[in-house]
Amino acid sequence: MSETRDIEQYMQGLGRQARAAGRLMARAESGAKNSALHAIADAILDRVDALAEANARDMEAGRANELEPALLDRLELTSERIQAMAEGLRQIAALPDPVGGISDLNYRPSGIQVGRMRVPLGVVGIIYESRPNVTADAAGLCLKSGNAAILRGGSEALRSNKAIAACIRDGLEQAGLPGDAVQVVATTDREAVGSLITMSEFVDVIVPRGGKGLIERISREARVPVIKHLDGVCHVYIDDRADVDKAVRVAFNAKTQRYGTCNTMETLLVHAGIAEQVLPSLAAKYREEGVELRGCARARALIADMGEATEADWAEEYLAPVLAVRVVDDLDQAMDHIARWSSAHTESIVTEDFSRARRFLREVDSSSVMVNASTRFADGFEYGLGAEIGISTDKLHARGPVGLEGLTSQKWVVLGDGHVRG
Repeated sequence: MSETRDIEQYMQGLGRQARAAGRLMARAESGAKNSALHAIADAILDRVDALAEANARDMEAGRANELEPALLDRLELTSERIQAMAEGLRQIAALPDPVGGISDLNYRPSGIQVGRMRVPLGVVGIIYESRPNVTADAAGLCLKSGNAAILRGGSEALRSNKAIAACIRDGLEQAGLPGDAVQVVATTDREAVGSLITMSEFVDVIVPRGGKGLIERISREARVPVIKHLDGVCHVYIDDRADVDKAVRVAFNAKTQRYGTCNTMETLLVHAGIAEQVLPSLAAKYREEGVELRGCARARALIADMGEATEADWAEEYLAPVLAVRVVDDLDQAMDHIARWSSAHTESIVTEDFSRARRFLREVDSSSVMVNASTRFADGFEYGLGAEIGISTDKLHARGPVGLEGLTSQKWVVLGDGHVRG
């Protein structure tokens, strides 16, 4: 039997087990799910040494394979990160259970009641790179939302992921839930990903978490719905009716609070009527932080040491201390620029004009749209979701930060008492 056929059979086995476990998870009570989450957290804390040992072997192999320092940093499980995994699971346990809730229940003229019930998606496949803590986070979110999960981490973190998976299985079984509700793919063969994203009979949705290349491949090849975002080309527009202090504070934070995140501002748009007031002070603050500015001709006329922005800069997700700057004539030109170049992730307007703020909120077509706030707020924790499985820039099913509710769907329910249609 060929190696490819072996991988396909292995993945089909995981899929069948996940589908069976998913049916049991869908009917699991909140108390059982919460008990499992706490049991997993306890197991993680009880096995700190074993987790550290497995991670040390991954780190050693990573250094031997000359992984970049940034990847090694993501791979490492420090004692603080292990503690954070356990705490994250306890936080998920404290969140309201979305499953089974019925909304919009109304009587119809026929006498029946019609509403919508929130239900799990079924089996969630999650593909991610480097960070082994994602194994615990993703498992916790899928478990609480009543789903089964198949987790495929990066090959560089296989030992760490398997050690965490053992904690998860033990915690599930201790709570009387199926151990197969969370399965970690135990092979590093790339064919496993190809199988996972095409097993539509066993997998209901795929969530990729990783670099652009990974997400592009999955989007191109998947035969299962995908919750994803490709880029985070986020914008802040400073209107001529903005409060200058607010504008400087928001635009500075949106770029410099962290550089390597998908909700970091990559392009700053400034109304021509306020550019002379706001750009010089902002440029000075950026200069102190080592941020390279690349601007249009009008922006460069105000800031002598600003580099020239090319068309490619407007589409760039830098993930670095680099910022594109454009001076625009009005709100419409700012929104036209966003419509042309945005990745539909997060955009913010800084203005004291209520009507313009409302227009921006209504007309800008991104997954998060803000007024007088930093784009860095666009994540599940800040939105009160408690945690997130990822961020979606798609328009169907889930949009923006995807938390517990995003891992569920709704079905129509009808309540009658012997009613028949005449």
